[in-house]
Amino acid sequence: MAEITASLVKELREKTGAGMMECKKALSEVGGDLEQAIDFLRKKGLSVAEKKSGRAATQGLVGVCVKGTEGTIVELNSETDFVARNGEFQGFLTKTLDVSLAQKGDMDAIKAADLDGKTVDASLTELIAKIGENMNLRRSGYVSVDHGVVVPYIHTAMVPNLGKIGVLVALESNAPADRLMEFGKKIAMHIAATAPRFLSIADVDAETLAHEKSIYEEQAKASGKPANIIEKMVDGRIRKFYEEVVLQEQAFIMDPDKKIKDILAEASKELGQPVVLKSFVRFGLGEGLAKKEEDFAAEVSSCLK
Repeated sequence: MAEITASLVKELREKTGAGMMECKKALSEVGGDLEQAIDFLRKKGLSVAEKKSGRAATQGLVGVCVKGTEGTIVELNSETDFVARNGEFQGFLTKTLDVSLAQKGDMDAIKAADLDGKTVDASLTELIAKIGENMNLRRSGYVSVDHGVVVPYIHTAMVPNLGKIGVLVALESNAPADRLMEFGKKIAMHIAATAPRFLSIADVDAETLAHEKSIYEEQAKASGKPANIIEKMVDGRIRKFYEEVVLQEQAFIMDPDKKIKDILAEASKELGQPVVLKSFVRFGLGEGLAKKEEDFAAEVSSCLK
C-alpha cells in the first residue's frame, strides 16, 4: 500500500476537484493508487475531473503550419506568458513548425533535425540559456490528404498561426479548395470549442469504452433501480458519452439541431462531391499538465491528522 502523503492528496484534489477529505478517503479505500482513486471518486459522483482538465494550464504557445495537402501542429511550453510573448520564443516555434512538417510530426526526428546549423534540441537549449526560463517542446501532430485540403485554425491568435488553441482538419474531396477551406474552418472552430477525443464511434477503443461503462454501471447501481432499468440507464449514458467525445456525434455549435455527421452529409450534397473528414488534431495549451497553484500543504496536512 502506498503511503498516503499530503502531496498525493493534493495531486488527487487537483486532478478531480473533489474535497480534501473525500480525496483522503478515496486514497485510503484503494490503497493509495492515484488512478483507482480517481475512478473511486467518479463512481461516487464526487469527481469533476473532466471540467478540471479543461482548465489545467501552463504557459507557452501552440502553432500550426499548412503547406499544400499536409499540415502540422506543435506545442511549445514556457514558464510564463511573458516569455510566450517574446519574439525569439515565437520565432523558434515558427521555425520548428517548418521542421515538424518536414518530419511529419515525429517529435524525436524533430528534435534531432537541423535548425540553423544545430539540432532543434540544441537550439532550444541555447534559447533557454539566453532567456533564462525553462521551456519544453512538448508535442507535435501531423495530418495529410491525398486530395482535398488541410485547414488550420488558431483560436484567438497571439500572432499569425500561434495561439493558445490550435486545430488541424483534414478534408478529402474533389470539391473546390476554397469552398472546402470555408467549410473546414467552421468544423475547426467547432473542434476548438468542444475538444472531441475521437473522430467516430468506431475510433473509441475497447478499453476506454469498458472503463466508462464500468463507471456508469456503478453510478446506476447506486440508484437502487432494477437490473433492466440499470441496463437502460447505462446505455443512455454511453450514448451521452459518444455525443460528448466523438466528433461526428457532437451537436454542431453553429446549428445544435444537427450533428457533425449531418453537416458533412449536407456539405457533400451542396458541393456536389463527397466530403470526408479524414482526421483532425486539436491541441489546447497545457492540457494534462498540472496548473501551478498556491500551496495547500497546510490544509492537506490537517486533513491527514
